[in-house]
Amino acid sequence: MKDRLEELRREALAAAQDAACASTLQEVEVSFLGKKGRLTQILKGLGALSPEERPAAGQLANQVKNDITAAFAERAGALKLAAFEAELAPGSFDPTLPGPGPSPGGMHPVDLITRELEDLFLTMGFQVADGPEVELEANNFDRLNIQADHPAREAHDTIWVQRASQDSVGLCMRTHTSPVQIRTLQEMGAPLRVIAPGRVFRQESLDATHEHTFHQMEGLMVDKGIAVPHLLHVMNTLIEGVFGKALETRLRPGYFPFVEPGFELDARCSFCETGCKVCKGTRWIELIGCGMVHPKVLELSGVDPDVHSGFAFGLGLSRIAMLRYGIEDIRWMMGGSISFLSQFRK
Repeated sequence: MKDRLEELRREALAAAQDAACASTLQEVEVSFLGKKGRLTQILKGLGALSPEERPAAGQLANQVKNDITAAFAERAGALKLAAFEAELAPGSFDPTLPGPGPSPGGMHPVDLITRELEDLFLTMGFQVADGPEVELEANNFDRLNIQADHPAREAHDTIWVQRASQDSVGLCMRTHTSPVQIRTLQEMGAPLRVIAPGRVFRQESLDATHEHTFHQMEGLMVDKGIAVPHLLHVMNTLIEGVFGKALETRLRPGYFPFVEPGFELDARCSFCETGCKVCKGTRWIELIGCGMVHPKVLELSGVDPDVHSGFAFGLGLSRIAMLRYGIEDIRWMMGGSISFLSQFRK
């Protein structure tokens, strides 16, 4: 046993010194110290020794293992240093070259869509407005004609910061950007053209198409004589801006407390001719909720509904970004993945 261990040590030390590169060194090291290596095979024979021989043999085996491990570590360090010196050799390295800089950043897909739509609406005379994400219950619900018993006010839909009581007003994370329209209408009155992009928050069961934090853009136009044809013209212009071409559209009846009548606006699928997974085989994509502003909403914001009328609309910026860029899971939007965001670098 002793002779075999001594012979193994000599061979291992010589093999370590003869290794010309890191990969070869690793292969040789495994052949001696791996689970099926030569030292392991010798150690399996310790059990066959007599009790008197076993302690000395075990001590020598540990010493041999430590010597071999140290030899391979020393050789690995020497090879690494030699490789570094080769890189610094004359003709192989220019120390005057600038070091690597930071990787260029890229815009979030939702920001890209938002800027495009803001530019589009600015050409139509709209202004861009912003508002708080923690909103008064009155602005988020009451002034939008959403009644006190409406299911949207329940905790399973809305993230409440503070419920209303005798001593405090109700506060919630805004569930849409409509409160921005209300604030702007109260401040500026009619006539008014405004869009309100931003983050909104809802209690959702998270999956590929639902997230508790997402982005919307809502718009409002109030003036004298505004009617459904004005709404359709703006919506068709919006869709053409999003998809780069005019698409066939249709209106379906839809209920929203703050508009009357209310519509769901669908666009003909631009990704297929006979049906695909985007339109789920229907050849129509549901894009925008819209309608004529309810007279009560105008009245609650200080605008005379007998003089002025208007339309409102809302669309999911996250959904538009998913359609534009073929993103299949909405959770990527708020995930903060650098590899995901780098795909949108220009």
